[in-house]
Amino acid sequence: MLHFRSVFDRRSSHDKGHFPAPAVSQGRLPGALFSKIEQQRGRVLALQADAADAAAMSRAIDDAAARFGKIDILVNNAGVLALAPVDTLSLEDFDRTLQVNVRAVFVAVKAVLPHMGDGGRIVNISSCNAERMPFPGGAAYAMSKSALRGLVQGRDLGPRGITVNNVQPGPIDTDMNPESSDFASMLHGLMALPRHGRPEEIAAMVAYVAGPEAGFVTGESLTIDGGFNA
Repeated sequence: MLHFRSVFDRRSSHDKGHFPAPAVSQGRLPGALFSKIEQQRGRVLALQADAADAAAMSRAIDDAAARFGKIDILVNNAGVLALAPVDTLSLEDFDRTLQVNVRAVFVAVKAVLPHMGDGGRIVNISSCNAERMPFPGGAAYAMSKSALRGLVQGRDLGPRGITVNNVQPGPIDTDMNPESSDFASMLHGLMALPRHGRPEEIAAMVAYVAGPEAGFVTGESLTIDGGFNA
């Protein structure tokens, strides 16, 4: 899972630390990053909620809206990965995968809409595996990410000018998928650019689709994967 707050912070450091709009992101917010955002005169609120718990998710979004007055941007970035062949994957792992990767996204969108004005932005961090899963054991994960492609193509929010898009990263060098891992060389063999992506490369796309320049971009699944799916 990509840590959106981390990459947004790296992006913001190049933009003089400006945090122009109240935004909610599912994901982890390390304490050091919390302090850094505050030092850059950004307002930040960290709330803990299990993405699989719909009531907790809704409360967290309501609390964020109460703190900031409104929510302009929602980034759905929580995700889980359970790798196992279909015949051995437990139903518990399957259900958890869909709860976090699909249901939680729907719950977050539903909860944020009363607090989001016209012209808001919803961005889901998906995966290039929504389109291609080149090795066995990833069927449930690929299925969950493919579901988000259908979600963003819904037209319900168009009349309000709210855009909904997926960003689909390939292998990204984070603590959960480091480029130094033994698994990396296998991944690189599937890519046109044989390296892990950098978090700031994903942040640039997230910042774009969350910004005013992308006001006419919606229903898209934008892949940044170094040619993994080429």
